[in-house]
This record gives sequence, structure tokens and C-alpha cells, in this order.
Amino acid sequence: MSTRKELANAVRFLAMDAVQKAASGHPGAPLGMADMAEVLWNDFMVHNPANPKWWNRDRFVLSAGHASMLLYAVLHLTGYDLGIEDLKNFRQLGSKTPGHPEYGVTAGVEITTGPLGQGIAAAVGMALAEKLLAEKYNREGFPVIDHFTYVFMGDGCLMEGISHEACSLAGTLGLGKLIALWDSNGISIDGKVSGWFAENTPERFAAYGWHVEEVDGQDGEAVKKALAKARKVTDKPSLIRCRTTIGFGAPTKAGCASAHGSPLGDAEIEGARAQLGWRYSPFEIPAEIRQGWDARLAGQQAEKKWTKLFKDYEKAQPKLAAELGKRMEGELPPDWQQPLLAYMEQAAKDGGDEATRISSRNVLGLLGPALPALLGGSADLTGSVGTKWDGAKDLIPPDCSGNYLYYGVREFAMGAIMNGLALHGGFIPYGGTFLVFADYAQAAIRLASLMKQRLIWVLTHDSIGVGEDGATHQPVEQLAALRMIPGIRVWRPADKVETAVAWMEALENRSPSCLALSRQNLPVLDRSRTGLAEKTGLGGNVTPTEHVYETIRKGGYILREAAGGEPKAIIIATGSEVSLAVAAAEALEERKFPVRVVSMPCAEAFDQQNAAWRNQVLPGKVRARLAIEAAAVDWWRKYVGLDGAVIGMRCFGKSAPGKVLFNHFGFTVENAVKAVEKLLADGESCPKCGGGT
Repeated sequence: MSTRKELANAVRFLAMDAVQKAASGHPGAPLGMADMAEVLWNDFMVHNPANPKWWNRDRFVLSAGHASMLLYAVLHLTGYDLGIEDLKNFRQLGSKTPGHPEYGVTAGVEITTGPLGQGIAAAVGMALAEKLLAEKYNREGFPVIDHFTYVFMGDGCLMEGISHEACSLAGTLGLGKLIALWDSNGISIDGKVSGWFAENTPERFAAYGWHVEEVDGQDGEAVKKALAKARKVTDKPSLIRCRTTIGFGAPTKAGCASAHGSPLGDAEIEGARAQLGWRYSPFEIPAEIRQGWDARLAGQQAEKKWTKLFKDYEKAQPKLAAELGKRMEGELPPDWQQPLLAYMEQAAKDGGDEATRISSRNVLGLLGPALPALLGGSADLTGSVGTKWDGAKDLIPPDCSGNYLYYGVREFAMGAIMNGLALHGGFIPYGGTFLVFADYAQAAIRLASLMKQRLIWVLTHDSIGVGEDGATHQPVEQLAALRMIPGIRVWRPADKVETAVAWMEALENRSPSCLALSRQNLPVLDRSRTGLAEKTGLGGNVTPTEHVYETIRKGGYILREAAGGEPKAIIIATGSEVSLAVAAAEALEERKFPVRVVSMPCAEAFDQQNAAWRNQVLPGKVRARLAIEAAAVDWWRKYVGLDGAVIGMRCFGKSAPGKVLFNHFGFTVENAVKAVEKLLADGESCPKCGGGT
């Protein structure tokens, strides 16, 4: 029977060998944390390598993602679909073993980690998800949701500000099934961290409300005792400080920064083999050690036991079991859109001016009762951003039966926690803040998109219309920055109707969405001249409202067709500037210039439509194009071309009433009319094509 050290050494040498073969990677942390991993995975982790998506598995998050070979070695040894050839292909194109763990690439990897600190913050979301689902669905004798979330993190994770935000909130929420093991090796890329990371971290976590233990991280039995003790603390999360040596076992590089981010070298690895008594060649693991790690049978038995429990639960609580099942699979209830279609129809009839942040809150009031998976929150701006709908229940410990979470002033942590909630399953999280503060959270938004997770950002106060708060609160570049993130959808609706569509599409989309919403009131738009609502190919049994929905959901559509249906110019606008575009088109029509108005609430959705739709909305022959958006200018060149014009922001805003600022920065009917007239005049004078260039 293999000893703990022999089992841990298997991880060490797989990590050393893979990094050496790739000529790239981070061997030091896996060597230091191998004993911690051996104890956790062999003595405590409940998981099934044959079914990495089993609902009630323990979650493991490697927040120090540069130590990826630690995780890959453990997944390989415990029996996941990760062969020895995959380890040999570490960091190679198309492999299952990328440089940092990536969700959806490697079986058993729960989350994409790389940027330090986001792993521990997302783990807070996972642990919160477990606690909330257990509160709602468990019944006496039926603990169908009952698992732990474990995290390995390093000094770098604890230096990043997001860990402070998230761990503070975790203590407040009393997440007793969150256990973080800190690889306290005192080394980062620049050397010994004592020169820049010297606070008493255990006392800091104790102040957060965490249970804290300190052990020798290379002593497996000590780690085991600390973990066993932490698991019994049910009213607060636990931090176990594991004092380790980076590059443990390397004869000359152990404890040195040189072990952090570079291969050790053949001579150093041979020296480690001698020092640790490892007699095997690269990538060779003896059968006895493999048997000591193999978790397949135990995993199958654990899931089989749980499956029987859940079947009994289904008989005893059929409605709860069905609802939980749909939530964990990410399914939406049937006919959930019907209240919103009715809302759209009523909004079109009633008209009236309303800020889209208020429209969003009203839409949430229809969605909340119908979608138990929705979990809302805000970064201390609930009243301003409209994220709490009438009937939502506060989630404030010890009562964890609510569906509205107060994140406090923690935008970045809110984003990462929402990522963890979505990854765990059972929740569609949404969170609100001002659009300008998306900068604080953009790293988490980026990871959500990279992992293709369905969550929704409610980003209000979306332009210089914020007014008197001034340039610090007026977003200029944020819309363009968010739109540049691959896979994300940014909706900037122009009225109540488009706001309802934006919410419907965000819920249908299995990737993140951002809703940019106005502070100022906006009119309900006249869609009697949309031109394309009748051409969606839905047939005669579809209501006019459904036609409008199918049109808007395409992201860009003809809101107001030119007189006679043959435009000489096109004005494209989003959000609060769409009504300005309509007013400018009406003024131009009085001057006998036929102008089409295109509302583009979501450019990403528009770009994904077929060429026929895109060409119908923006025909290539019409080159006189003006875009209007109170945001960065250059992004719009993809639609108007270099020969088109953009009325937008080329500088930061100023402090003044919103209406004054729109006039000051040129968002006026007069300015839009002049811009179109100039485009038409320039086009008519073009000797090559006679118009449109």
C-alpha cells in the first residue's frame, strides 16, 4: 500500500515532467501543494469521475490557476477522461490541458481560472448556491443538496482586491461549506512576498467571520485534521493556512522564485527524483500508486447512493423534485414569455415616457414570480438600478430563503460570485450597477463570456444623461469595451418594448448579457412604419406583438421606413438616441429627403443574422449613413464606413443637467439633420458612383 508521500509524489512528478516536456509552465506550486491535494482528494472529496456533472458532487476550485498541472495530474490519477497523452500535450494547441484550467475543455474542471483571485470569489458563489438550494429543496430525511466547495489559493489570490471583497461577504453570509486552503509559500514572481504582503492574513479572515486553522502544508496528517475540523464548522467558512515550500523536492530551486514560472530543467528533475526517492521514468506511474488514487468505484457508489435518495425524494416531493431538476438543467418554464408579450402590447397601446431602468424593474416584476431560478442583486444601488422587483425577498442571514442579495459596494466580487452561481447550476443570476462601474467588473464579465455562462448585468445610467454627477459617472467608452468582449451580448433598448425583448433574449441566451438602461425618461416608439415586422416568415397565426418581438430580437431593424420605401440615407441609433433619430428623420422628410431609421438595440444579435436580413436593414447601395449614440465614436465605423458620420462622444462628459449636456455635445435634431444633408451632398458630388460614397 502506497504512503501519502508516494501518492503526493506522483502528482509532483507528473507536473514536473509535463512542464518540462512543454518547455513552459509553473511547476513550483504543484510541487508545494501536492500533499494538500492528496489529502483532500483521497480523504474528503465526494465526486464521480464518470459523471463530472453530477449535481451533488463536491466542487473544487483551483484559484491559483497557474498551478494547473496539479489539477490535471489529480484528475488523471483519480480516473477522469484525461489520459497520459493529454498530460504529455500540456499547453499544446487543441489539447485538454491548456496552460490554465478552462471550463468546458477538461472534464472535472469546474471553472476557468487564470486571473488570480477570481477563483476564490467564484467559489463563494458556488457555496452560496449550495446553501440556497439546500434551504429551498431539502426536506427532513432528504438532503438532496449537500456538498462542499473547496478552494486552493495562493498568496497572489489573497493580494488581489477581489478576494477581500468576496471573502468579506462570504463571512457575512455564513457559508459553512466553503473551505479554502491557502498555499502559503511566501513566494511570487518577484521573489519573497514579505516585502509587499506582510499583513496578518489569518487575523484578517477571522475578522471577516471565518474559522481559521494553520498547519504544515507538507504534513498530510496535519492537513487532514484541519480539514476534518473545518468541515464541522457549519456557521462560517474556513481558511486553512498551509505553510508550504514552493518547488518542494527540487534540490536547488525549492523555496526560490525560479521554481514559480519556468521548467525546472532535466538536471534539477533528476535531482528531485533522487531526493524524493522516485525511481520511475517520466510520466510513469506504478500500478500500486494508481490504485491508491483511483476514485472511480467510490465515485460510482456515492452517486448511486444519492440517486436512490433522489428517487425517494421524487416520490415524497414530486413538485419540488421536478422544479429542482429543471433548474439544475437550466430549463425555463413553459410559456414564460407570455406575460412579457402582453406587457409589450400594453406598452405600445399606453405609450408614455419612462426610463428603461424603470421598464426593466417592471419587467422583472413579471419574470420574478415565474422564474424561481432568478437570483438578483446589486452593488449597493438597488433603488437606482431597479433590480429589486415588488415581491422579491431579501436574502439576509440567517434567513437564506430569499431571492435578492445585497452585494454591498463590491462590483468585481458581485461579477465573480454571479459566475460561481451560474457554474454551480440552479440559478440565473443578475446583478446591477451603473454602466460606468462596469470597468470594475469587466474582468469577471470577460470570464463569464469565456465560459459561456448565462447571467445578466443590469447597467443603468448609460450615458451623459446622468447629468450633474459629472464625467466620473458618465460612461463614454464602456459600451464599446463591453461590445469588444467575444460572445457577449450588449442590449441598449430604446423604450419599454425593446427593454422587454432585451430581457427575453438575455434569458434565452446561454452566454452573458448586458442591459444598458437609461436614467432619463424615453418615449414609447411608433412602430407603424417598421417595414419588416410582417416579413419574419412566421405565418398568419402570429400576433402583431409577436411579429414585433421577432423583429426586435434580431438586434437591428427598420424602426421607421423612409417615405416611399426607398431611402437615400439611413440613421442608426440605440437607446435614448433613437427618438432623436426619428425626430431628425421627420425633419428631413419635410425637406423631401427620404430617410430610414434603424434601431440597433443589440449589434451582436444583428451581426448573427443572415445576410439577407442584414442587407435588407442596411442595404449596401445606401452609403449615406449616420450613427447616433452618446458613447465612443469609432466603434460605429463598422456600420457607417469611413464615408459615413457618427454623432457620439469624443471626450469625457461634464457636470450639468442631462438635457444641457445632450445639447452641448451635439445630440440635437439640428445637428443630425446637418450631418445627413452633408452626407447626401458629398455623395451626390462623387464622380465615381454618383452617390453613396
